[in-house]
Amino acid sequence: MPGMMPDPDACCKVARVTAPGPSDPARAALSLALRRHAPADADEAKDRDSILRLVEREAACFSRHMFTPGHVTGSAFVVCPATGLVLLHHHRRLDAWLQLGGHDEGEHDPRATALREAAEESGLRDLVLLSDEILDLDVHPIPAGKGEPPHLHHDVRYALATLAPGAIHRDAAESIDLRWFTLAEAAEKMNEPGSRRALARIAALLAARR
Repeated sequence: MPGMMPDPDACCKVARVTAPGPSDPARAALSLALRRHAPADADEAKDRDSILRLVEREAACFSRHMFTPGHVTGSAFVVCPATGLVLLHHHRRLDAWLQLGGHDEGEHDPRATALREAAEESGLRDLVLLSDEILDLDVHPIPAGKGEPPHLHHDVRYALATLAPGAIHRDAAESIDLRWFTLAEAAEKMNEPGSRRALARIAALLAARR
């Protein structure tokens, strides 16, 4: 309009762009933890990116009923620092030796899920985190069963420790067997790259405590 001075900064004004991310605190906290985690190899980097996409885009990422693209799970490699042994169970449904863990039951925090599931499946009541940070990340397929279609578990893994290895008690509904193994034995039993990667990290954590 006549008589109005032009804004000298008008040509320089730009919109402030905010990176997309989760809007609720639980997903935001997990997103930050995932971004802090340094992948050990290209496979884990790919899986970290997949889990990040799920967490940052899907409000229901923790729900076990989110089948596409899957949901977040929490699992635990339980170790006895005094012996260096790791606890595995022979999973009844999947018929495989696995670390302990499972689905979110309202925690909206895979670390809390891992602690609860490990206590339930091992009978151990003194479990503590060997490290506050994520141990490993893995996305893997789960076959159809129990009325659920095939889907992906976006697994966030932690290392836990116990001082009472003799107190284990098998949950017969979940496990055919529950047993302590050396790290080398566990790697052979699990026979899978992601598990070997996680077990190598546990060896490093235990060595750092000595």
